[in-house]
Amino acid sequence: MTGGTINHSTIAINLGALLRPHVRGKSCRVLGSDARIGIGKQKEFFYPDLSVTCDDRDHNAINAIYYPKLIIEVLSPSTEAYNRGGKFARYRKIESLEEYVLVGSENILVESFRLNDRGLWELRFFEDGDRIKFSSIDFEFAIASIYEDVDFD
Repeated sequence: MTGGTINHSTIAINLGALLRPHVRGKSCRVLGSDARIGIGKQKEFFYPDLSVTCDDRDHNAINAIYYPKLIIEVLSPSTEAYNRGGKFARYRKIESLEEYVLVGSENILVESFRLNDRGLWELRFFEDGDRIKFSSIDFEFAIASIYEDVDFD
C-alpha cells in the first residue's frame, strides 16, 4: 500500500528489524512491501507489507516469490476488510503458507492465522503486554517491540 501512515511504516520497519536477525543463517529471506508474491498459475500478484520465504524454489527469485511461509499485513482502515477477506482467501491458495498475520496500526493488536496439522486455519489474538509467537519461523518476542516509536494520539 503506497501512501500509508507514519504508524503503518514504523510498524512494518520494526517487524522487519525483528525478523531479519532471527532468520539470518537459516536459508530464509525477509522481504518488504516492494517484493511481490505470486499465487498459482493465475499470475495473480500481491505486495504484502512483509513476507518470509525459506523455500529453495524462491532462493534465486528476481521478480516474485511463490513459496512464502509467513505473510504479514499491517492494517489500515482502507484495506482492513480486504486483508481479512478477499486477500486472505487468495493467500490461502499458497501451498507453502503456514501463517498469516494482521497487525493493527491504530491500536495494539496482532491476529495470527496459523495452519494447523489438520489443514485448518486457527486464529490467535495478541494484545498489549503479550508475547507473540510466529510458529512458522519459531520466533517469539514482546508485542511492544512492534509498536516501538508508534504514537496512537
